[in-house]
Amino acid sequence: MTPMTAERLLLIVEDDADFARTLCRSFERRGYTVLLASRLEEVEALLRDRSPGYAVVDLKLNGEASGLACVQTLHDHDAAMLIVVLTGFASIATAVEAIKLGACHYLAKPSNTDDIEAAFGRAAGTTEVELTKRSSSIKTLEWERIHEMLAETGFNISEAARRLGMHRRTLARKLGKQQVK
Repeated sequence: MTPMTAERLLLIVEDDADFARTLCRSFERRGYTVLLASRLEEVEALLRDRSPGYAVVDLKLNGEASGLACVQTLHDHDAAMLIVVLTGFASIATAVEAIKLGACHYLAKPSNTDDIEAAFGRAAGTTEVELTKRSSSIKTLEWERIHEMLAETGFNISEAARRLGMHRRTLARKLGKQQVK
Protein backbone atom coordinates (compact mmCIF):
# COMPACT_ATOMS: atom_id res chain seq x y z
CA MET A 1 0.00 0.00 0.00
CA THR A 2 1.39 3.40 -0.93
CA PRO A 3 1.21 6.23 1.58
CA MET A 4 -1.57 8.69 0.89
CA THR A 5 -0.81 12.37 0.63
CA ALA A 6 -2.70 14.85 2.78
CA GLU A 7 -3.34 17.20 -0.17
CA ARG A 8 -6.72 15.80 -1.16
CA LEU A 9 -7.33 13.22 1.60
CA LEU A 10 -10.60 13.95 3.40
CA LEU A 11 -12.01 12.30 6.51
CA ILE A 12 -15.80 12.41 6.98
CA VAL A 13 -16.99 11.70 10.54
CA GLU A 14 -20.75 11.19 10.28
CA ASP A 15 -23.03 8.62 11.91
CA ASP A 16 -25.84 9.03 9.36
CA ALA A 17 -24.72 6.41 6.81
CA ASP A 18 -26.85 7.78 3.96
CA PHE A 19 -25.62 11.35 4.40
CA ALA A 20 -22.02 10.11 4.77
CA ARG A 21 -22.26 8.14 1.49
CA THR A 22 -23.75 11.14 -0.31
CA LEU A 23 -20.96 13.44 0.91
CA CYS A 24 -18.37 10.79 0.09
CA ARG A 25 -19.53 10.41 -3.52
CA SER A 26 -19.76 14.17 -3.99
CA PHE A 27 -16.23 14.80 -2.70
CA GLU A 28 -14.82 11.89 -4.71
CA ARG A 29 -16.26 13.48 -7.87
CA ARG A 30 -14.26 16.60 -6.92
CA GLY A 31 -11.01 14.66 -6.75
CA TYR A 32 -10.77 13.91 -3.03
CA THR A 33 -9.84 10.54 -1.58
CA VAL A 34 -12.39 10.02 1.19
CA LEU A 35 -12.17 8.09 4.44
CA LEU A 36 -15.32 7.46 6.49
CA ALA A 37 -15.77 7.12 10.24
CA SER A 38 -18.85 7.20 12.45
CA ARG A 39 -17.28 7.17 15.93
CA LEU A 40 -14.26 8.59 17.75
CA GLU A 41 -12.67 5.13 18.00
CA GLU A 42 -12.78 4.77 14.20
CA VAL A 43 -11.18 8.22 13.80
CA GLU A 44 -8.35 7.24 16.15
CA ALA A 45 -7.78 3.98 14.25
CA LEU A 46 -7.67 5.76 10.87
CA LEU A 47 -5.18 8.33 12.17
CA ARG A 48 -2.68 5.57 13.00
CA ASP A 49 -2.11 4.93 9.28
CA ARG A 50 -3.21 8.12 7.54
CA SER A 51 -3.04 11.86 7.93
CA PRO A 52 -5.88 13.65 6.13
CA GLY A 53 -5.53 17.29 5.22
CA TYR A 54 -9.29 17.88 5.52
CA ALA A 55 -12.06 16.67 7.80
CA VAL A 56 -15.83 17.12 7.98
CA VAL A 57 -17.20 16.29 11.43
CA ASP A 58 -20.82 15.99 12.52
CA LEU A 59 -21.29 17.66 15.91
CA LYS A 60 -23.74 15.11 17.30
CA LEU A 61 -22.61 11.52 16.95
CA ASN A 62 -24.22 8.38 18.34
CA GLY A 63 -22.56 7.00 21.44
CA GLU A 64 -20.75 8.81 24.19
CA ALA A 65 -18.32 11.03 22.24
CA SER A 66 -19.51 14.19 20.56
CA GLY A 67 -18.07 15.58 17.38
CA LEU A 68 -16.15 18.06 19.53
CA ALA A 69 -14.04 15.19 20.90
CA CYS A 70 -13.30 14.19 17.28
CA VAL A 71 -12.30 17.78 16.43
CA GLN A 72 -9.90 17.82 19.37
CA THR A 73 -8.40 14.45 18.39
CA LEU A 74 -7.98 15.54 14.76
CA HIS A 75 -6.41 18.87 15.72
CA ASP A 76 -4.04 17.16 18.18
CA HIS A 77 -3.01 14.77 15.38
CA ASP A 78 -2.32 17.59 12.88
CA ALA A 79 -2.84 21.25 13.77
CA ALA A 80 -2.73 22.19 10.07
CA MET A 81 -5.72 19.98 9.18
CA LEU A 82 -8.73 21.96 7.95
CA ILE A 83 -11.73 20.79 9.97
CA VAL A 84 -15.33 21.82 9.25
CA VAL A 85 -18.02 21.00 11.80
CA LEU A 86 -21.55 20.30 10.53
CA THR A 87 -24.56 20.36 12.81
CA GLY A 88 -28.32 20.33 12.86
CA PHE A 89 -28.08 21.77 16.39
CA ALA A 90 -26.25 25.03 15.71
CA SER A 91 -25.54 27.30 18.65
CA ILE A 92 -23.02 29.98 19.51
CA ALA A 93 -21.71 27.90 22.44
CA THR A 94 -20.90 24.84 20.33
CA ALA A 95 -19.51 27.00 17.51
CA VAL A 96 -17.12 28.72 19.91
CA GLU A 97 -16.00 25.41 21.41
CA ALA A 98 -15.48 23.84 17.97
CA ILE A 99 -13.25 26.73 16.90
CA LYS A 100 -11.33 26.67 20.20
CA LEU A 101 -10.69 22.95 19.73
CA GLY A 102 -9.30 23.41 16.21
CA ALA A 103 -12.13 23.57 13.67
CA CYS A 104 -11.62 26.14 10.93
CA HIS A 105 -15.36 26.50 10.26
CA TYR A 106 -18.78 25.61 11.64
CA LEU A 107 -21.79 25.11 9.35
CA ALA A 108 -25.45 24.48 10.12
CA LYS A 109 -27.18 21.67 8.25
CA PRO A 110 -28.33 21.46 5.61
CA SER A 111 -24.98 22.21 4.01
CA ASN A 112 -23.80 20.83 0.72
CA THR A 113 -20.40 20.03 -0.74
CA ASP A 114 -20.06 23.53 -2.18
CA ASP A 115 -20.62 25.07 1.28
CA ILE A 116 -18.09 22.73 2.88
CA GLU A 117 -15.43 23.23 0.23
CA ALA A 118 -15.93 27.01 0.46
CA ALA A 119 -15.48 26.75 4.24
CA PHE A 120 -12.12 25.00 3.70
CA GLY A 121 -11.14 27.99 1.56
CA ARG A 122 -12.20 30.50 4.23
CA ALA A 123 -10.18 28.88 7.02
CA ALA A 124 -8.20 32.05 7.75
CA GLY A 125 -11.29 34.12 8.54
CA THR A 126 -12.21 37.57 7.33
CA THR A 127 -12.90 40.98 8.80
CA GLU A 128 -15.52 41.61 6.11
CA VAL A 129 -18.38 39.81 7.90
CA GLU A 130 -21.35 42.12 8.26
CA LEU A 131 -22.32 42.85 11.87
CA THR A 132 -26.03 42.86 12.65
CA LYS A 133 -27.62 45.81 14.43
CA ARG A 134 -30.38 43.93 16.24
CA SER A 135 -30.06 42.37 19.67
CA SER A 136 -30.91 38.76 20.44
CA SER A 137 -34.50 37.91 21.28
CA ILE A 138 -35.52 36.02 24.42
CA LYS A 139 -36.31 33.01 22.23
CA THR A 140 -32.83 33.10 20.68
CA LEU A 141 -31.19 33.43 24.10
CA GLU A 142 -33.21 30.45 25.38
CA TRP A 143 -32.21 28.43 22.32
CA GLU A 144 -28.53 29.28 22.85
CA ARG A 145 -28.71 28.31 26.54
CA ILE A 146 -30.37 25.00 25.71
CA HIS A 147 -27.66 24.13 23.19
CA GLU A 148 -24.89 25.23 25.50
CA MET A 149 -26.27 22.84 28.13
CA LEU A 150 -26.68 20.05 25.55
CA ALA A 151 -23.03 20.44 24.58
CA GLU A 152 -21.96 20.38 28.24
CA THR A 153 -23.87 17.16 28.84
CA GLY A 154 -22.70 15.38 25.70
CA PHE A 155 -26.17 15.81 24.14
CA ASN A 156 -27.85 13.88 26.95
CA ILE A 157 -31.40 15.30 26.88
CA SER A 158 -32.38 14.02 30.33
CA GLU A 159 -29.31 15.50 32.04
CA ALA A 160 -29.59 18.78 30.11
CA ALA A 161 -33.26 19.09 31.12
CA ARG A 162 -32.37 18.43 34.76
CA ARG A 163 -29.65 21.12 34.71
CA LEU A 164 -31.98 23.58 32.98
CA GLY A 165 -34.72 22.91 35.57
CA MET A 166 -37.29 21.65 33.07
CA HIS A 167 -39.01 18.38 32.35
CA ARG A 168 -37.30 16.11 29.82
CA ARG A 169 -40.39 16.04 27.61
CA THR A 170 -40.55 19.85 27.59
CA LEU A 171 -36.95 20.01 26.40
CA ALA A 172 -37.56 17.30 23.80
CA ARG A 173 -40.60 19.22 22.53
CA LYS A 174 -38.58 22.46 22.26
CA LEU A 175 -35.84 20.63 20.35
CA GLY A 176 -38.40 19.05 18.04
CA LYS A 177 -39.82 22.47 17.17
CA GLN A 178 -36.46 24.11 16.45
CA GLN A 179 -34.34 21.29 15.02
CA VAL A 180 -32.84 21.97 11.61
CA LYS A 181 -33.53 18.93 9.45
